[in-house]
Amino acid sequence: MIESLLIANRGEIARRIIRTGRRLGIRTIAVHSEADGALPFVTEADEAVCVGPANPAQSYRNVEAILDAARSTGAQAIHPGYGFLSENADFARTVEGAGLIWVGPGADAISAMGDKINARNLMAAAGVPVAPGTTEPASDLDAAVAAAAEIGYPVMVKAAAGGGGMGMGVAADEAALRTEYDKVRAFAERMFGDGSVLIERYFPRVRHVEVQILGLADGRVVALGERECSVQRRNQKLVEESPSPAVSPELRERFLAAAVRAGEAVNYRNAGTVECLLDPSTQEFFFLEMNTRLQVEHPVTEYVYGVDLVEEQLRVASGLAPTFDPDALTPRGHAIELRINAEDPKRFLPGPGAITTWNEPSGTGVRVDSGYVAGNTVTPFYDSLMAKLILTGDTREEAVERARAAVAQFEIVGPKCNLPFFAELLENPEFLSGDYDTGLVSRMR
Repeated sequence: MIESLLIANRGEIARRIIRTGRRLGIRTIAVHSEADGALPFVTEADEAVCVGPANPAQSYRNVEAILDAARSTGAQAIHPGYGFLSENADFARTVEGAGLIWVGPGADAISAMGDKINARNLMAAAGVPVAPGTTEPASDLDAAVAAAAEIGYPVMVKAAAGGGGMGMGVAADEAALRTEYDKVRAFAERMFGDGSVLIERYFPRVRHVEVQILGLADGRVVALGERECSVQRRNQKLVEESPSPAVSPELRERFLAAAVRAGEAVNYRNAGTVECLLDPSTQEFFFLEMNTRLQVEHPVTEYVYGVDLVEEQLRVASGLAPTFDPDALTPRGHAIELRINAEDPKRFLPGPGAITTWNEPSGTGVRVDSGYVAGNTVTPFYDSLMAKLILTGDTREEAVERARAAVAQFEIVGPKCNLPFFAELLENPEFLSGDYDTGLVSRMR
C-alpha cells in the first residue's frame, strides 16, 4: 500500500481523502493556496505546503509547485481529487515521469475521453449507445447548420473539450444555432483552449443517469451501480441518488454492461464514471461522457455498495486487489446527496462570505462531507461547494425523510446558501414521485 500521499486539491474532497488515508495509516500531505490556509483540510493533513496565491492557475493548477511540494515532503503518490488537474493527461504523465504514483486512470484513457468527439466515436465502436451527432468537429457555422439539418432539431451545441456541464447550448432552430454556435465556440476557446464544437440531438425530456466503474489492478473493469443526477441547474448537478428511481432491474443490467464495455475500450484503471442520458419514454440511453476521476457524488455509491471508493483507488494504484468480491456486488438501501453551495437559493448565483455559524446535522443515516467550519471564509476564487449532505436509509422514502430533517437542522450563517431550495425540493411532488427529469429545477423556478 502507498505510504505517503499528496492531495492536489482542496476543501471537502481533500478532507475526504485525508480521512481514508488516516484510517489506512497513510501519511497525508495537503497543498493549499494562500487563501485557503485556515481551512480544516490544511490542519487535518499530516503536513501542509502552500503552493501559491489564491488564483488557481498559480496554486492548485501550478504543476511545478505541486511537484516541488511532493519532492520536498517525500510524497510517494499524488491524488488529484476532482476538478483542477484531475483530468489533465499531461499532469498524469508528468507525475509518473517524476517517479511518483498517480492515483487515477492512465494518461491515455484520460486523453481518449477528454475529447468528446473522440470519446463518442470510441464508444460507438465499442457498442455503447451514442446519441445521433457529429463524428468530427463542426469546422465552421455552415458545417454546424448542415449537421443540425441532418440530425434534426432541437440540437445540443457542445464544446468538444468541455465537461462538468460547461460549454453547452440548446438550439431549437437554425437561427438559434447560429447564435449558440458562436457563443459555445468562444467560450470553449476561452475556458479550454480548444474551440472545437460538436452537434448532438437534444432530448427535451431526459434523465441524467451515470454508472460508477472501477478498473481493477488485474485489468478487469467492474460497475458499482448507477446514480440519478437529474436535479440540475445550468447543466450542473445539485442532487444525486442511488439507485435511480427510473431504472428497472433489466435496464440496470444494460446500463452496467455498457459502462463496463466503455471502460474496457480504453483499458481503464482506477475510479471513473460513465455518464448517460436516458429517454424515459423509450427507455433508451445514450453515452454522454466519461469522467476520468472520482466524482463529487461518490458517497451515494459507497453506501449502497458498502465500499470506500478512495480506499479502492489507493489499492488499484498500489497494485492491490479490491476489498470486495467483484463477482458478488450487491446493492442495498438508498442514498441521496445534496450539494450545499454558497449561492442564493432562487437564481443560484454565487454568494461567498465569512461563515459566522456552522452547525451540521447528525444522527442515523446522516453523513456530512464538509470543507468549512465556523470562522472560515468562502472566497470567490473557487467552486461554491461548501459541503455534501448524504442521507441514507433502507428505502428511498426513509432517505427523503432523513433529508428533510437534516436540511432543517443544518445551520449556516454568513454566505448565501441553497439549503432553502432543498427544503422546497424535498416537498416537491415530482421529486417525491421519482418521476422527474433534468427540467425539474427550471419548472420550480
